[in-house]
Amino acid sequence: MLQRLTLRMTIPIFALVFFLLSAQSAFACGGLIAPDGDVRLDRASTLIAWHNGIEHYLTSFSYQGTEKNVGWIVPLPAVPEKIEDGGAWTLQRLNLESHPIPQPLFSVRAATTSSSSAQVLQQVQIEALNVTVIKGSGEEIVNWATQNGFFLNNETHAHLLMYAKGSPIFMAAKYNTQLAADRHQLEGDGVPLLITMKTAHPWVPLEVLALDGQQVQADLYFLTDMPLNTSDLNAHIGQSAVGSSVPGATGLQLQFQEKMPAQLYQDLAGDRNMSWVWPDSWFTYMSLNAPSEQVTYDLGISSDGVIKIAPFGTPPMDVGGQINGSNLPAWFPTFPINTPQWALVLFIFALFVLGSVLLLRRWAKAKRLALAA
Repeated sequence: MLQRLTLRMTIPIFALVFFLLSAQSAFACGGLIAPDGDVRLDRASTLIAWHNGIEHYLTSFSYQGTEKNVGWIVPLPAVPEKIEDGGAWTLQRLNLESHPIPQPLFSVRAATTSSSSAQVLQQVQIEALNVTVIKGSGEEIVNWATQNGFFLNNETHAHLLMYAKGSPIFMAAKYNTQLAADRHQLEGDGVPLLITMKTAHPWVPLEVLALDGQQVQADLYFLTDMPLNTSDLNAHIGQSAVGSSVPGATGLQLQFQEKMPAQLYQDLAGDRNMSWVWPDSWFTYMSLNAPSEQVTYDLGISSDGVIKIAPFGTPPMDVGGQINGSNLPAWFPTFPINTPQWALVLFIFALFVLGSVLLLRRWAKAKRLALAA
């Protein structure tokens, strides 16, 4: 009986050891809309920061092409608390931080009533961008966009309807090329836009970056309270995800991660409208490089810091929330990031010893009761 009990304990323990060891071997400029195809979206850069229920979204809108009537429409997870000028150098500074090898170096107007049934919630001008936040059903959003000079092809029309199933909030921005010229902005110059929202967890709509026939290229920077990871298991056993790809997300890879250095904090917090940056955050850099037809997903972050993927149109707070949360049991322990593997083996061995002792005690007690009877 003792041998059977020991064997029953040994098999799952060694299976767990093998499993653990084998596991170790934008939003941004999305939804670009123009009357013809003579426009190309530049590489998108976005900072997503989440702390105490507040999500800060810093993105830079830029494009290449000769079209004079360009705009973009993207879904939002919530109504913005504020839309304002973004940091002047923050995205460039984050690019330098995440690539250690040296590289070459608003006023808010009262909301007006639209002729469509979509509700206009906010209107803001940021440099050469006219930004409008609207709320409505898919058809209402499409009608508003059409009536306000946005050209929607069949693909964009279908995508807006799909996204509206998950969130009724959208942000529309039109690039005033004449104003940009008056401001001596060159083609391709970015307009930093900072959006502040209340959300339960971070959410990033990536499918909006997929322009038909183009390669999707984006830099995603995250500031969070904990290090991000690409799997529930690695997040719990403290293994770094740097260099790993996100399961189910073609072309999305976690490239760099570190605890916020003092110099980086000073550089970011000292930028325009960036005083909200907190010093004990974790900085993570992710890159996206994939054909447009394969970027059909959005991204969320779970409460454990695990990156979750879901088809676009999924309600924002379901991506990384309870529906898309951790696959591990609640009792599974969490180790600090970069925990050495020998410590994990020692922990599992201790579990094995403890389990064996408990089983032996139960066996001895059962034997004494049997003899007493």
